[in-house]
Amino acid sequence: MRRDSRLSGVLHVLLHMAQQPGPFTSETLAKAMDTNPVVIRRIMAGLRQLGYVRSEKGHGGGWTLACDLSKVTLRDVYAALGSPSLLAMGNRTEAPGCLVEQAVNAALDQAFYDAEALLLSRLGEVTLAMLGDDLRKRLGSRKIHHIGAHGA
Repeated sequence: MRRDSRLSGVLHVLLHMAQQPGPFTSETLAKAMDTNPVVIRRIMAGLRQLGYVRSEKGHGGGWTLACDLSKVTLRDVYAALGSPSLLAMGNRTEAPGCLVEQAVNAALDQAFYDAEALLLSRLGEVTLAMLGDDLRKRLGSRKIHHIGAHGA
């Protein structure tokens, strides 16, 4: 089963945007995420609706950050993506009348709910500014060894 890595990818793009001045084209961002520019435009449109980014058309245009990174959490970005499923596992539903399946599903439902609540809580504690601070620390240690953000 393929994992949904949009949150990770969007956070990656937003951190790149925070580190460098000027607008980024959808094509440039698509290369950073290894995807199609149409996918970027769709994702960025959702972020634009919430005021996290803005776009300028025409020559010299592109996407820029429009928010205070210290006020936007990972949970906010997750919600901007449409709150995709957090867990790949789910309950078996082939025999809803089976008492064993009912007991198993009741236990799993609570575990899944608790896990999602914990994850959402943690996502709400981490801001984009905190990610940026971590990135700057990592870049600082790599500059000593002449290594860029993406490795060698």
